[in-house]
Amino acid sequence: MSETLVSEYQLLRQAIVTKQQITCLYNGLYRECCPYAIGSRNGVERVLVYQFAGESSKGLPLAGEWRCMDVNKIVDLKTQEGRWFSGSGHSRPQSCITSIDVEVVLD
Repeated sequence: MSETLVSEYQLLRQAIVTKQQITCLYNGLYRECCPYAIGSRNGVERVLVYQFAGESSKGLPLAGEWRCMDVNKIVDLKTQEGRWFSGSGHSRPQSCITSIDVEVVLD
């Protein structure tokens, strides 16, 4: 009996395509986010998310905040259904990812 494991990268990529929220631990803190883009920068796989709930070492504004996360530091990743959150700053160029694999297509 073999078990197929889905990597964090693949799960994040699918969450972007289907616009699903994610929950995870990042730097030891619980986060709830909407992932917007995934790819790499300088050979490191990264994901751009809008964190709307959970914990943050720098504090989280009530409205949420854009975050850049290294995929290899994400632990206990899960997807969930829920409202799609976005910040007002997504129109600015992002510097988190230089080689984008997939990103949310805004309606």
